[in-house]
Amino acid sequence: MNAQTRIDPPKRERLVVIGNGMAGCRAVEEVLERDPGRFDIVIFGAEPRVNYNRIMLSPVLAGEKTFDEIVINTAEWYAENGIELVSGDPVEHIDRETMSVISRSGRVEPYDRLLIATGSDPFIIPIPGNDFPGVVTFRDLDDVDRMLAAAELGGDAVVIGGGLLGLEAAHGLSLRGMKVTVVHLMPTLMERQLDEAAGYLLRQELESRGQTILTSANTRVIHGIEGRVAGIELEDGTRVKADIVVMAAGIKPSITLAKAAGLECERGIMVDDHMVTSDPAILAVGECVQHRGLCYGLVAPLWEMCRALADYLTDAPTGYLGSVTSTKLKVSGIDLFSAGDFSGGADCEDIVMRDAARGVYKRVVVKGDKVVGAVLYGDTADGNWYFDLLKKEEDISDIREALIFGQAFAAGGALADPNAAVAALSDDAEICGCNGVSKGKVVQCIVGGAHSLDAVRSQCKASGSCGSCTNLVESLLAITLGGEVQTGPKTMCKCTSFTHDDVRRNIVEKQLKLIPEVMQELHWTTPDGCSSCRPALNYYLLCAWPGEYQDDEKSRFVNERLHANIQKDGTYSVVPRFFGGITNPTELRAIADVVEKYDAPMVKVTGGQRLDIFGIRKEDLPAVWADLNAAGLVSGHAYGKALRTVKTCVGSEWCRFGTQDSTGLGVKLEHLTWGSYMPHKFKMAVSGCPRNCAEATIKDFGVICVDSGYELHVGGNGGIHLRGTDLLCKVETEEEAMETCIAFIQLYRETGHYLERTAPWLERKGLDWIKAQLFDDPGSIPELAARFRLSQKFWQVDPWARRAGGAHRNLHSHLAEIRPLAMENA
Repeated sequence: MNAQTRIDPPKRERLVVIGNGMAGCRAVEEVLERDPGRFDIVIFGAEPRVNYNRIMLSPVLAGEKTFDEIVINTAEWYAENGIELVSGDPVEHIDRETMSVISRSGRVEPYDRLLIATGSDPFIIPIPGNDFPGVVTFRDLDDVDRMLAAAELGGDAVVIGGGLLGLEAAHGLSLRGMKVTVVHLMPTLMERQLDEAAGYLLRQELESRGQTILTSANTRVIHGIEGRVAGIELEDGTRVKADIVVMAAGIKPSITLAKAAGLECERGIMVDDHMVTSDPAILAVGECVQHRGLCYGLVAPLWEMCRALADYLTDAPTGYLGSVTSTKLKVSGIDLFSAGDFSGGADCEDIVMRDAARGVYKRVVVKGDKVVGAVLYGDTADGNWYFDLLKKEEDISDIREALIFGQAFAAGGALADPNAAVAALSDDAEICGCNGVSKGKVVQCIVGGAHSLDAVRSQCKASGSCGSCTNLVESLLAITLGGEVQTGPKTMCKCTSFTHDDVRRNIVEKQLKLIPEVMQELHWTTPDGCSSCRPALNYYLLCAWPGEYQDDEKSRFVNERLHANIQKDGTYSVVPRFFGGITNPTELRAIADVVEKYDAPMVKVTGGQRLDIFGIRKEDLPAVWADLNAAGLVSGHAYGKALRTVKTCVGSEWCRFGTQDSTGLGVKLEHLTWGSYMPHKFKMAVSGCPRNCAEATIKDFGVICVDSGYELHVGGNGGIHLRGTDLLCKVETEEEAMETCIAFIQLYRETGHYLERTAPWLERKGLDWIKAQLFDDPGSIPELAARFRLSQKFWQVDPWARRAGGAHRNLHSHLAEIRPLAMENA
């Protein structure tokens, strides 16, 4: 073949997704997990926001969580996976003939495969007055905002519907100070999930919390005054005052779009076991579908559908065979679990246990030596076990007598330890119903390095939503890791009884300058520490004694030791630094030469305006860095607990909206701060005007250029938990911006816990405290900045100088020699 012949990669299929909700995005996640390069993906969402956990709207309403805490896929996730999100512009027409969709704005998007994930619509009871202002549903964040606005004014709330959603809405409004009445058509609350006895206990508990519960109550009309809702009237003539009425009487699959396109629909969009509709190019998933005659309104079946769909799209078809569902109520202080069929019958046997003093009720329904249903109230610890027995249709004849007492007793007392009970669950037993995570997947995350509850949540999402499975995840951590579980913020790690703050204070007060010295003086319970405390101690000593303490490479993570990011295939990725996102031909040629010389299979433009070289072998890393250093390129510290990037826009030099030289300031900030060893990764950005193209308001430190100078923002995070920045101050000059920046960084370095980003650090310490440390004393910023510059003299060193046999020198001098020559050669 001619060396000049170019072979273009095969064109990827275009997957268009209608619906940016839980089902649509989960299906995309499953596809990406199996074959990330298979499709070009476009997602249309009706709401003007990213994907969030809809089942966690109840805790948001109750004030137990914020919206940021229930976001599933951040804007960064879409970008990193090459997904185009079209938010706030719903699809209104599907043209099957041309294989394209048309959105409300008129955008036409062609597809090779179309996925419909339109979810469900709330059922609006067809009674007079249902369209009054103040009558709301409970399906999305806008509904929650409307309820919160009503709650701020106080008054009376009526919730029509005593099912899951209705009771969660009532709980939230009650906590917000409203007087709540629940109106339910059936005699028993949550009659689809609870029997009469459990429903009675639930009603008692809710009434003890101040709610009024009206069962067997049919709403006849909604009354209004001056064009706004004022109350309801029941069939028996009873009137209930209301400043807000929440319709939570059920849902129905959203099939209008599919029906208009001519797809086969009954109650939902008809799909086969691979989630394919009557059109082979169109699939559907979630609450909008009907599979084998059933529509599902709970989250667990959605996850099972998504897995089957992703298998089919990536040519490994398995098939969805239907779901057995379980239910938990997300109302704090109420433990309730229900699964399967508890209607009973002549061929069924009920096993019941009641403990009136504890408010516990348990009922297990057995049919032919198999569990077919379970209702638990007050003690739900064995819910997952019963559910596992039910799904697998296990023969329980040998444990029949002890079944009602739970897994520990059923195993003859061998599982009295709750951790052992969790250990006995099968690998495919469901641990987290909110996110569809099995025991096997949780254990896989733990074995793969997730050694704390937060780490498990970030990797596989288990316990990251309603939190009801937290105790199960903690048990799996204890079982899998033994004593190595990172238990949280109380102590630094298992090796010590001291907190991070205690350790930092003692290092300074007692003049401790070696890791063994710290461990001896502070009574470490292990001889050499662990993988949690050694990196932290190394950082705290470096921060406290710059120039005196010698960096201990053994106490750094592998990525930091090798100055590259290890990948899942055992190779490494190398990220040279582009100061402010600017490069030149010499640097680009050097990167191209490295890619060819070391046979790197991929080069990717990162979100931080750099190039990431993938597939470098470990043994080649020193030579790779030597070649890159020769062209003036230094490490971008993509692996480091350090400054990562300074993202910039072109600013006033090129942009007609730019108010200041944002690129120039970004380059100066990066030269000033790069290589800074910090508690965690640190990202900055400089936007040349309030349009904020560089996304400065989701960075650890962001600068917004304005006509009068610079707005300095801090504490942002665009990762798993999206957090916007807080305004720190406004300054007039670049010099003030740079001095304030390094003073802020130094304050974070001196008071942050190791592996604590600026966002949680800011929330822990408080913005007012940070401002006081910086601005109350005129000498604070100069003193902090001086300490920053002192530490930089000893932290910014050429990572490969010693390995390559060269001098161990400051890289600023290295740049001073090489980078101007590179720019001149360009």
